[in-house]
Amino acid sequence: MPLEVVETFVHVCTEFISDGGFFFGFLLVLLESFLPILPLGVFVALNVNAFGPILGLFISWVATCLGCFISYLFFSYLSSNWLHKILSNRVLKKVEKAISKFQKISFSNLVLVIVLPFTPAFLVNIVCGIARVGRKKFLFSIFIGKVFMLIFWGFVGKSFIDSMTDINTIIILSFMLIVAYVVSKVVAKSVNLD
Repeated sequence: MPLEVVETFVHVCTEFISDGGFFFGFLLVLLESFLPILPLGVFVALNVNAFGPILGLFISWVATCLGCFISYLFFSYLSSNWLHKILSNRVLKKVEKAISKFQKISFSNLVLVIVLPFTPAFLVNIVCGIARVGRKKFLFSIFIGKVFMLIFWGFVGKSFIDSMTDINTIIILSFMLIVAYVVSKVVAKSVNLD
């Protein structure tokens, strides 16, 4: 695809989001929490392009945190009755075994899972909801993890293959993971999460 076509596409999308105001940029990111086929990285980059780095990231952060929490609450609410009605006993036992392992995930490890830009957020929301991970633990983990993940999408924004083959991106991701881990440890001690 010629560079001019890409630049024109980005310009048109940025103008479209700018014309729709903060609400439209917010809504796009919020919807991605429920529809994983939507490209979060593109929406974050467009918000940053349309509203500037600080406001664009803030809009994206609030929207994705809210969307993840609503999704988590939905699956948490449905899990007790829904799983037993849909799944057979044999499958239910396997699911419960996997869930019991996820229930024991530490706060810092949950933050690291969320920080990784290629982790499917929708799946994390579902598993945390079904596993009944504590609300406070889930909320604080997305508050911290999403900041770093959105910074990646807003400023680095490479595909999985490009990220794994580019040493600069690997260094940036490693640095983000280390900082997120340290922040999660500090927050876990101060809020009593682990």
